[in-house]
Amino acid sequence: MARRIDMALLPIEETFARYRQWVGRLPTHRLPVELALGAVLAEAAAARIALPRFTQSAVDGYALLAADGQAPRTLIGTAAAGEPSGVTVGPGQAVRILTGGVVPEGADAVARQEIVERTGTGIVLTEAVRVGEAIRHEGEELASGSIIANAGQRVTAGLVAALAMAGIDSVEVYRRPRVAVLVTGDEVVRAGEPLAPGMVYDANGPLLRSWFVEHGYGEPVVAYVRDDESALEEALSAALDSADLIVTSGGVSVGDRDFVPLVADRLGVRKVFWKVAQKPGKPLWFGMREGKVLLGMPGNPAAVLVCLAVHARAVLGRLEGEAADQPKWRRGVLSAAVEADPERDRLVRMRLRNEDGLVMLEALPHQDSHMLSNLASAHALVWLPSRAEAFAPGERVSWTVI
Repeated sequence: MARRIDMALLPIEETFARYRQWVGRLPTHRLPVELALGAVLAEAAAARIALPRFTQSAVDGYALLAADGQAPRTLIGTAAAGEPSGVTVGPGQAVRILTGGVVPEGADAVARQEIVERTGTGIVLTEAVRVGEAIRHEGEELASGSIIANAGQRVTAGLVAALAMAGIDSVEVYRRPRVAVLVTGDEVVRAGEPLAPGMVYDANGPLLRSWFVEHGYGEPVVAYVRDDESALEEALSAALDSADLIVTSGGVSVGDRDFVPLVADRLGVRKVFWKVAQKPGKPLWFGMREGKVLLGMPGNPAAVLVCLAVHARAVLGRLEGEAADQPKWRRGVLSAAVEADPERDRLVRMRLRNEDGLVMLEALPHQDSHMLSNLASAHALVWLPSRAEAFAPGERVSWTVI
């Protein structure tokens, strides 16, 4: 059956196209490799040395000539890591060598010590070795100048190690985004403070702060703003002057105190879209001013989390020059039937498990936009396209990390 998305709402896939069109990359700078963790490379990184840099032993043993078979050898030296033997191995000779040691001239194999018997000043092999055995040859992993990582690749701990081993001490990366968070609402109170009638404890401030910290963006600037146009204008103006990405929670719907669209327009933020065909998170507002991004998110906490996992992730990937589209969608299989929505795509919090090599996804209870308790068990956010009929057990669907 054809999708029946409300034409007044922007489809989720179209929001990604808008981000690609409107959000530019941040400036680049050079960082020492050990400080580049989490950043995105702005240029390819090439090895400055071959890996391995020299032909070396893969084991503790004896460097020798394979052609001598099991004939006795005389020991003529020792080679340890960082301490070459300085000798040349001829027929009937061997050098004691440790893992990582330079294979001496003349030797074409290393006999691991488990198959060697010492005989005073010499050795005897209990089994023969073949040419090249237990040897790591110079450049067999990478030749000098080989590309280790490409522009647009995010730096992980493993990549840091690979870059350092290849002699790369610094890399050109995109600057990490500066983030500001504005939590709006007269009714929110921070946990631990007294609750007056009609007040609620704030989840959005802690959620937004924690999400950005968890994903490597450091401490965002978090401000609490009253449902007042002047107060919001002052806070939003300051955020636009200092941050690359400004995220607001609340104030973007059509209520009498939803001032974010109005104030954003007054401050020169160009609206790109408002309202997305998704559930939860329909009132999402996206705008730009001089390269600065404003994402106005709904006030319900679950909707905020969905917008972070899907939309903030996409925007951050653009700001940081990431080559791969964000978020990263994977494929899994529904373990039970899930209700569909005929007008909006659903973004459903689910539990994930592996069953005979298949990623199985199980919908959790309490999916309404004001509910967060299921996050204690949620592993995945599953994208269910709009349609009339329910999703059946066994259907393949797309999911991303929540």
